[in-house]
Amino acid sequence: MLILTLIVFGMFCGWLAGLLLGRGSRLDGRTLIAGLVGSFVGGLLASLIAGDGLEIKPSGLIGSIIGAVIVLAVWGAVESRSTA
Repeated sequence: MLILTLIVFGMFCGWLAGLLLGRGSRLDGRTLIAGLVGSFVGGLLASLIAGDGLEIKPSGLIGSIIGAVIVLAVWGAVESRSTA
């Protein structure tokens, strides 16, 4: 059940990251994948830096959103550069 919750939260982070970057509220594959990857990496790093370990704490939740924003922004920059 925890894994399913983490996947849904990662997708939510991707959707929220898309909103923060001005991409609208559309849910496409890129947004969801960026949310999952960013949530995993950002949440894990923020939790470990804050000393919370692998527990679900606010530092990990904030890190998840920030990680999703970073992954989605980098992905968009790479995509726009390759198509130009």
